[in-house]
Amino acid sequence: MTTIVREPTRYDMEVNPRSPSDVRPDAASASDPSAAHHPRQDKKSLYENVVVQFDRAADVMRLDADVRKILARTKNEIVVNFPVKMSNGRVQMFTGYRVQHNDALGPFKGGLRFHPDVDLDEVRALAAWMTWKCAVAGIPFGGAKGGVQFDPSNYSGADLERITRRFVYALGDNIGPEYDIPAPDVNTNAQIMAWILDTYASTVPPHDRQRNIHVVTGKPIEAGGSVGRDKATGQGVVYTIQHWAADRGFDLRNMTFMVQGFGNVGAWTARLLTRLGAKLVAVEDVTGAVRNPSGLDPDDLLRYARVHGGVFRYPKGEFADHIMFFQTPVDIFVPAAMENQVTAETARWLHARLVAEGANGPTDPEGDAVLRERGIDLIPDILCNSGGVIVSYFEWLQNKRSEFWELDEVDAKLYKRLTQAYQRVRDKAIELDVDWRTAAYVIALARLETVYKERGIFP
Repeated sequence: MTTIVREPTRYDMEVNPRSPSDVRPDAASASDPSAAHHPRQDKKSLYENVVVQFDRAADVMRLDADVRKILARTKNEIVVNFPVKMSNGRVQMFTGYRVQHNDALGPFKGGLRFHPDVDLDEVRALAAWMTWKCAVAGIPFGGAKGGVQFDPSNYSGADLERITRRFVYALGDNIGPEYDIPAPDVNTNAQIMAWILDTYASTVPPHDRQRNIHVVTGKPIEAGGSVGRDKATGQGVVYTIQHWAADRGFDLRNMTFMVQGFGNVGAWTARLLTRLGAKLVAVEDVTGAVRNPSGLDPDDLLRYARVHGGVFRYPKGEFADHIMFFQTPVDIFVPAAMENQVTAETARWLHARLVAEGANGPTDPEGDAVLRERGIDLIPDILCNSGGVIVSYFEWLQNKRSEFWELDEVDAKLYKRLTQAYQRVRDKAIELDVDWRTAAYVIALARLETVYKERGIFP
């Protein structure tokens, strides 16, 4: 493991940056009507959650002891402290992270988030989840994750650009199109990816700039992005829900659902599920929650949220606090916000048949146990929300090949890969008589174990 903490040199190498609907553990108390209507949750160690999940699967499959040692550790951890001269002329210091967990299957791949809660523990966990996610999806990437610790809602678009570009410059050669490829995550978007691409391109020789366009995915279409990437994570969530419903003989046209988090993933999931006939009855975001048993129009709600900064006080629904939201009777619950939202406590409030994890790590191990005890099905994050990294892989391929795929081709390829991954996890869960999260981990770990045994350990 490499840990780098320094102010690096070059050789170390209108925007809506903050989705108003990302539910986060540090939201303000319900006593403030303009803030989130749920209690503050103490931030648990996400990496401890990863270790619990990893150990459970490794024990079930009897993972090779040497491979287990390797996969239990991150490969590289980069911490950069860098100054930015803000638009007001003052200098401010920022701390950024990039954790590269494993690259046995291919280049590191993972998002960058801008959030005040970003720290090394969180990024370690997210990087490990990316390793398992890519392995389950069967794409040739390893896992990485990164971020900068700050609240982008407090900064202008011009200062966000300065922070983004300076962070990329600080990372230097720690990212690259064949080495480590960032993508959007919480509070980052296509515009920020375009700034990353432009900054990275300015650090390589002119004749290499076009050959490095795949240094980042999730770019604007005009800058080399892929059609379908904006909806890919939500689309993948919906594909897995469709398969789950078909397996159990359920008709989505007769089912209800609720979404926590109404940013990119939550909003796209709600819009796509509604088009299939399912009824959206409750939404919670950082500003509060809204319910309507007769159904909410996700397109209208999204327009309202963009104007008003969130779903709170949406006039076509009724107010709900955090507990009321979780206790809303539905068939499907999609947590698509931040981590550790489904805990031992909140899992007991749920009245749902299925939890489909649109976010990374929304359910902690204690919440998992309660869901199993109560017989609530769960589609784990490393399967359910893998549509984003799958279409990022498609974008990366298109850039490398100088190709452009139409939306129907992207959707068809995504559907095929997710269907195969879903079936592998479902069949493994039946074969081993384990929960789906453990089954997904077993598939990922088995693939990595095979690679290490075939390639050997140097020297």
